[in-house]
Amino acid sequence: MSIEVKVPVLGESVSEATVGQWLKQPGEAVALDEPIASLETDKVAVEVGAPAAGIMGAHVVAEGETVAVGALLGMIETSGVATAPAPAAAPAPAAAPAAAAAAADDPAALSPAVRRAVLEHGIDPATVRGTGKDGRLTKEDVLAAAVAKQAAPAPVGAAPAPVAAAVAVFSDGRREERVKMTRLRQTIAKRLKSAQDTAALLTTFNDCDMGAVMVARDKYKDVFEKKHGVKLGFMSFFAKAACLALKDIPSVNARIEGDEIVYHDYVDLSVAVSAPNGLVVPVVRDVDSLSFAGIEKAIAAFGKKARDGTLTMADMAGGTFTISNGGVFGGLMSTPIINPPQSAVLGLHRIEDRPVVRDGQIVVRPMMYIALSYDHRLIDGREAVTALKTIKEAIEDPTRLLIDL
Repeated sequence: MSIEVKVPVLGESVSEATVGQWLKQPGEAVALDEPIASLETDKVAVEVGAPAAGIMGAHVVAEGETVAVGALLGMIETSGVATAPAPAAAPAPAAAPAAAAAAADDPAALSPAVRRAVLEHGIDPATVRGTGKDGRLTKEDVLAAAVAKQAAPAPVGAAPAPVAAAVAVFSDGRREERVKMTRLRQTIAKRLKSAQDTAALLTTFNDCDMGAVMVARDKYKDVFEKKHGVKLGFMSFFAKAACLALKDIPSVNARIEGDEIVYHDYVDLSVAVSAPNGLVVPVVRDVDSLSFAGIEKAIAAFGKKARDGTLTMADMAGGTFTISNGGVFGGLMSTPIINPPQSAVLGLHRIEDRPVVRDGQIVVRPMMYIALSYDHRLIDGREAVTALKTIKEAIEDPTRLLIDL
């Protein structure tokens, strides 16, 4: 019997995907719900599980092809799979257990019941120690291995499949490569260009003395990590400072929808994270009601999921305001692009010692440039400057975060 493998529902407003990688090849055994293919959508990679146990059949579409939701990907054969009686095997000498163990690697040496169990549970017989006569596998051995496999920690998400490249070599020995853009990279390009074409983008800058935050962080980071199980970073301070600014200047936390302005009485913070296959922006919900520890835990969890390739569509949906930290890569200053349909984004940069004037004296302070890019159709310059100034003041005097100033 042949079972069809189809493209699953990928999430709201997502109608198609690209076949990133086939995880199972024709002829390989697959277990129920075992990942057999990886699909790349506009936002995340999605694994397709086997709808039944059996043998992987033909791939209907190749890696790199675009498929719609509900389209046929491939087939799984669930009948006529190695069920013929095994040929009789001569008993192995008692003094040769190694030969008997090797026989477990040979499908012909397995009984029909054992072969069926191996196929159903996706077990490699060569990895299981047989307890039957002459070291042969029994059905119970395979079932025990299947239970152990299910109890084992889930493997880290597979890295994206390498994209095929067309290489041109010229007469002088120089080379060029042409590599097809991944669906995620194509979407990033389209969204960023769309933001520039649609919004009236403008960026306002300020600089921020990080001394007070650095002192507070150094003073409490050990006890904070011991109590909450997560490191105290700078992002939670900026998230809290941004919430103060968005509360005072609601338009910075709003969006344009048609000829209407949609205001939010909550802050869903999009945090730009670099993942192996491109920039992703998971959303920390209701960040305005979270503690410092809650913010740090949420960001750390999203960072791990981004590295492992396990972010979901739900993790990426929504968002009312974005923070992008280019400072982790050493960036000194930038003009970040808004994340539509949001109307503003805060850009953070590296901290460096610079000479500044304090009380008429030139002193060296740890300074950071901060930038707010915004949609001038909705946010006036006065509002943008005020919002950024509020963030600056809260970072330079963190007590403001506690007394809501």
